[in-house]
Amino acid sequence: MYWVLKWLVLGPVVWLVTRPAVRGRLPRRGPLIVACNHLTEIDSLVLGAALSRRLTFVAKSEYFGKGGLRGRFYGIVCRATGQIPIERGGDGRGDAGLEAARRILDAGQVWAIYPEGTRSPDGQLHRGRTGVMRVALSRPHVTVVPVGIQGTTEIDQPQQRFWRPGRVRIAIGKPFDVTRWTSQAEDPAAWREATDELMREIQALSEQQYVDRYPTDEEIARRDGREKSPSA
Repeated sequence: MYWVLKWLVLGPVVWLVTRPAVRGRLPRRGPLIVACNHLTEIDSLVLGAALSRRLTFVAKSEYFGKGGLRGRFYGIVCRATGQIPIERGGDGRGDAGLEAARRILDAGQVWAIYPEGTRSPDGQLHRGRTGVMRVALSRPHVTVVPVGIQGTTEIDQPQQRFWRPGRVRIAIGKPFDVTRWTSQAEDPAAWREATDELMREIQALSEQQYVDRYPTDEEIARRDGREKSPSA
């Protein structure tokens, strides 16, 4: 179903609306982690349509049972393409999703992840969650590739029902070297340090301003239109 959607059903529509320009290329074979910044809900659709290999994301579990026309659409796409539901939070709820990601990599496939853990509420690149390096350091034979995406915010604007045609730019970076931390695969300090370094690589590709903090709940609520901004 993934390839049917990519080549015959959804992919051509995404290409027509977003006209993605890709710089760089992914390794053609072998287990791979694609780590990208996250701006809008359509980022995953654009990456899936534009990049050569099949991507499996850890999609937040809400996408699989979200209401509304757009929510049902994304839920159908997630289920049809074999995406992995994951519970967000820092209390270990995401461990099952990370184990599923390891199984994807052990099968020689591609795991795609947004280290920020959520869409940027302000267009800036925020501090990365360490799950990406928890997995990467436990699988040192796996290649990690940083990716930067630009232009999707003009196409998929907040509170807008339909996409607006535009041009998306995707920059694929060089493989990220994790060898400095492979001897510390169980060390949370190593996860943090490696994640911060990876985010710097992503920032160089996305050309966003970097802020060394996680988005607040209030910022996320304003992004999703659940409360008025202070200036409203």
